Amino acid sequence: MMVALIDDAARARLVDRFGPSAEAWCDALPGLVEGLCRRWGLTVHDTRPGNSGRTVLCRNAAGTLRALKLCPDRAVATAEAAALGSWSGLSRVVQVLRTDLDHGAVLLEGLEPGSTLTERGADVPWPEVSDLLAELHGVPAAGPFPTQLERVRWMFALAERRLRGSPAEAHLPLAVLHTGLARAEKLAVDGPIALVHGDLHPGNVLDAGPARGIVAIDPRPCTGDPAFDAVDWAVLPMSAGGTLDDGLDRLPGQDRDRVRAWCVALAPLVAMGPLRRGGPTPFTEAVLELAG
Repeated sequence: MMVALIDDAARARLVDRFGPSAEAWCDALPGLVEGLCRRWGLTVHDTRPGNSGRTVLCRNAAGTLRALKLCPDRAVATAEAAALGSWSGLSRVVQVLRTDLDHGAVLLEGLEPGSTLTERGADVPWPEVSDLLAELHGVPAAGPFPTQLERVRWMFALAERRLRGSPAEAHLPLAVLHTGLARAEKLAVDGPIALVHGDLHPGNVLDAGPARGIVAIDPRPCTGDPAFDAVDWAVLPMSAGGTLDDGLDRLPGQDRDRVRAWCVALAPLVAMGPLRRGGPTPFTEAVLELAG
């Protein structure tokens, strides 16, 4: 079966994320995948969407599922592989099998069934989420990782670029975005230090089956306040009509005050994604109320 490795929508997302140079990378992708699969004994099975690269699901000669991740930016692939290496052996984090960082390639274990927690709404396995956060932040914050200050400045800069001219602009004033950035900058430099996943939303946590449970993928690592990783989980009950306190109550072991402060700071970013895809919703309105 022939599998289309990239479509127009995926190409557009990568160009939006990395700029016009991503066009050439997209054109070269089939040859890159063919060479890596030949070298590592893989057969392409399917693909998965992503904003920072392509994930190609493959099977080895024994039929075991593997995930081949490829990114146009070698620095992004290198940081991801380094973070996953720091978390090597942890059951709640996907494991690296091989790398070819010169080509921005990381081969990961396959996770089955592999569905994301996005599909469950607020009905997620909360004890496993708490266990995941504890595992992630229990390793030393050592390695060539950006600081959390660098991470939040990059996130807000990308958000501002995407906000301009989008449907979200009518509902999210730039002043709100700038206030959020100022709050996030302060939090990023005055808190505890850990190795932080940096992009730990439900779409980056997969169901690996009843024996293993949930597993994190796709880190955008940095060193900084671990409360940052709890934000998307703390606001999750708000998507079902609940409150921020409902989310905080489901995350024992977290610094409640700092998670709340990060939720306030990052509220514009949490709301912006849904606003860019459509109009305001009760969820986006509730989240933006956090931002004041």
